[in-house]
Amino acid sequence: MMQQRFDVKVLDQAIKKVPNFPKEGILFYDITSIFINPPVYRMVIEEMLARYQDQRVDGVVAIESRGFLLGSCFALERQVPMVLARKKGKLPRPTIGRSYSLEYGNATLEMHQEDLLPGRHWLIVDDLIATGGTLDAVARMIEESGSYVAGIFSIVGLPFLNYAKKIGQYKPITLIDYHGE
Repeated sequence: MMQQRFDVKVLDQAIKKVPNFPKEGILFYDITSIFINPPVYRMVIEEMLARYQDQRVDGVVAIESRGFLLGSCFALERQVPMVLARKKGKLPRPTIGRSYSLEYGNATLEMHQEDLLPGRHWLIVDDLIATGGTLDAVARMIEESGSYVAGIFSIVGLPFLNYAKKIGQYKPITLIDYHGE
């Protein structure tokens, strides 16, 4: 049961804002502070569950690493499998992968090829949506495996970075949006 109703002000207060990380000029929204605050963590998970309560979700694809902490709670509660999307070279079995651009560099994500069961509806989970590159890469891998994107969930959205251009068709849900400062 939810310990408190969803409150965006409580969530905003729990998120630490770190200037000039990971490089000069970037304001980093550190959601790790949510995980040391059990009532806020529970509030986030309960809200996530509520948002997808009536939607078909056959599994979760959680993006390294903070997405794991959100996706695992959702998958366990909904009793669906969770697939890990990890940085290149971290998974031991045959993988599928895709490179993408970040707001401050490039990266590659991989998933175990056999874990993405075809025909399923996968919810993609990450902590923050910036440019949408990471989520677009994962969505493309899901679709290339013969499955569907059920949606995209994130705690934080940065709509001023125009992520909707890349992932808008998947109807991303964020719990709090920041509009640049």
